[in-house]
Amino acid sequence: MRLMKFLREFMLDHFQQFMIDRKWMKRKGYKVNWDSPRDINEKIQWLMCFSDTSRWSACSDKYKVREYVSSKGLGDILVPLLGVWSDASDIDFQSLPDKFAIKCNHDSGSCRIVDKQAGFDPDELRAHLSSCLGRKYGYRYGELYYNSIKPLIVAEKFLPADTKDYSSSTVDYKVWCFDGRPFSVLTCQNRKEDSVELNLYDLDWQVHPEVSVFSDHYRDGGGTIPRPKNLERMLEAASCLSEGFPEVRVDFYESQEELYFGEMTFASMSGNMNYFTQEYLEELGRQCILPPRVK
Repeated sequence: MRLMKFLREFMLDHFQQFMIDRKWMKRKGYKVNWDSPRDINEKIQWLMCFSDTSRWSACSDKYKVREYVSSKGLGDILVPLLGVWSDASDIDFQSLPDKFAIKCNHDSGSCRIVDKQAGFDPDELRAHLSSCLGRKYGYRYGELYYNSIKPLIVAEKFLPADTKDYSSSTVDYKVWCFDGRPFSVLTCQNRKEDSVELNLYDLDWQVHPEVSVFSDHYRDGGGTIPRPKNLERMLEAASCLSEGFPEVRVDFYESQEELYFGEMTFASMSGNMNYFTQEYLEELGRQCILPPRVK
């Protein structure tokens, strides 16, 4: 197992395009169209291989991105920071509020919502975070730009959901952007361990279920999310933050009628999105203008 892990990581570091083609062929039965990529999934693969992704690393860092957001004059939409640690054993849980979010800055899936009153195991949580700190997340799905992020643990204020009427969890507003131009908003609601409800809205907040491919995991949200109170500012912030990037998804939350920045995602599902129709993947691809090839 260790040898196979070493070989896979070596191949990703030195033969990334080959490894992407190998995985793509296994899933789809054909290779990526490197010479003329069409849909957004293919263009994400191209960008990972042939563009400068150093800024991707900085803006994918859930701690360092705060500097970028503040530099754009948007510091007021950052979720309040409660603490940063490089070692899980240094976390003083007594100094943290009764409810908070804690996660690693260099990966996905490590986040935990801690409710002290409901009870939690500090040792188990430290072990979880330590394990996450030690992994090279960039190798997990071939998104190598994550490997340049210095791993840290970040605790932030818990953001309660505004309403229980249409979602049991805080709604994610994921704004698809192309070099400073917001194009559409993907919403995620009612998150559970094995499922999430999705819908795609245009900028006028009209729902478009016809562009989605729903499944047992990606379920139809039914277009029940009302127009966000802060939609205009959300789109303005997304435009500002995405400027200079051929494509990026900028995520936001609304909590207690306030707008908060979530994160920036450059390779959604590592460029293997299956919750959009092929027609819509190509529509998103048409919005993405590839830069000159640099590597």
